[in-house]
Amino acid sequence: MKKTLLILLLAVMCTTSQAQKIFQTKSGKVKFFSSAPLENIEAVNNQVDSKLATNGQLVFMLGIKGFRFENATMQEHFNENYMESTKYPKAVFGGTITNLAAINFDKDGTYNTSVTGELEIHGVKKKVSIDGTIEIKSGKVSVKSKFNIKLSDYNIKGSLIGEKIAKEVEVTVDCKYD
Repeated sequence: MKKTLLILLLAVMCTTSQAQKIFQTKSGKVKFFSSAPLENIEAVNNQVDSKLATNGQLVFMLGIKGFRFENATMQEHFNENYMESTKYPKAVFGGTITNLAAINFDKDGTYNTSVTGELEIHGVKKKVSIDGTIEIKSGKVSVKSKFNIKLSDYNIKGSLIGEKIAKEVEVTVDCKYD
C-alpha cells in the first residue's frame, strides 16, 4: 500500500513539473534614469538574474554594485552615499502575473501583462503592481517594463536628492530568457 501511494505521488509530481516550464537568465538588463535640473543620471546593470515560470511566478535579483555609470564619481556616490550597497547589496522583486490567462507561452506574440508582488530596495520591502510586456518568439521569451519609483519610498536619502537627483527615478527592465 505504501509503495503504491509513493508511486502515485511521484507520478503526480512528475506530471506537474512537466506542465510548468521555467525560463531563466543571468544577463538581464535593468536601467535607471534620473532627470534633474542640474544633470541627468543614468546607470545600467547587465547582470540581472531572473526566472519566469509558466505558472505566473516571476523573480528578479540584482547586485547594486552591478550598476555602471558614465562617470566613476557618480558610481562611487551612488554606492556609498545613496544606496549604501555594502549594507544593502541587492535588490529583489518577486511576484505573480495577474493576467496569466491572457498569455500563451506556446504561441508567438506580444502580450500586455501586469505583475503584482514585492519589491525590495535598500532594505525596504513594498508591495507594487507593475505593467509590462511578455514577448514570445520561436519559443524564446523576453520581458520588458518601464515604471517609476520614489526614492523616499525605499528610504534612499542624500543631500542632493531633489537638487541634482530627482525624487523619482525611471526604471527600465529588459530580460531575454533562455
